Amino acid sequence: MNNGSSGRRRRKNASAMKMVGSLVGTFRRAAGFTQRALAERLLVDEETIASIEQGRRMLKEDLAAALDDLLETKGALGVAVANMPEVDLFPRWAEEFIDLEREALALSSYQNQALPGLLQTEAYAQAVFRNDVPALTENEIEQRVAARVGRQEILHRAVPPTVSFIISEAALKDRLGGHDVYVEQLRCLREYADLPGVTQQVMPLGGEFHAGLSGPFVLVETADHQRVAYVEGQLHGRLIADPDEVSVLEHKYAMLRTQALNPEETKGLLDTLLGEQ
Repeated sequence: MNNGSSGRRRRKNASAMKMVGSLVGTFRRAAGFTQRALAERLLVDEETIASIEQGRRMLKEDLAAALDDLLETKGALGVAVANMPEVDLFPRWAEEFIDLEREALALSSYQNQALPGLLQTEAYAQAVFRNDVPALTENEIEQRVAARVGRQEILHRAVPPTVSFIISEAALKDRLGGHDVYVEQLRCLREYADLPGVTQQVMPLGGEFHAGLSGPFVLVETADHQRVAYVEGQLHGRLIADPDEVSVLEHKYAMLRTQALNPEETKGLLDTLLGEQ
């Protein structure tokens, strides 16, 4: 996932989500309900209630109203939801992918328009968002850059996910943000190429066959060993969980790996590009 275009909404502040979740738990216990009993009365999954109380899932307005009625909380939850502070982090359609990425065991990312978000420097990310149309405000750019850079912590964990990147040579050579941003980004890519568990491959220009002409995508192995995919277009993105569709993209990625420069050749290309500066 590289850019944040139209179809955005403001994601609720994570601290506020935890606060509202704590209120739900407090009111539930005061009314004498277990999570399971409350879920059964509301016709939702028990995990939904647990996720809300833990601040991992936002309490929606309709469910807040139902809880206020059932728990006799005089509209307190509805008011809390309506007045939650907002932080503009990710488009609505990207939120679930970001959550999966954060807990993933493995990621495989093919990108052909811009460099992968997990590898972008702050200056490069800023340049990407400055290309957004309609134009973003300075505050929106600042928030999006902070969110993107924050996602990169998964690569620096004690036990990071296994991550494979295949990057179009065209995206690698674009000079978004100008010369200095480009050189800094190249150096960053070269450093990431030596991180344990991180593999980078460049898809060279001028080939006679290309398995990724349909566009960028990301494959995710989740914490419970499920395999899903994420694809993103101009105005929206979507998660793909259907095994047959995921299999198609896995085959595409496997073919791309054979067509791209291998990791050592990619390091050599990065060294060459840096030497030309």
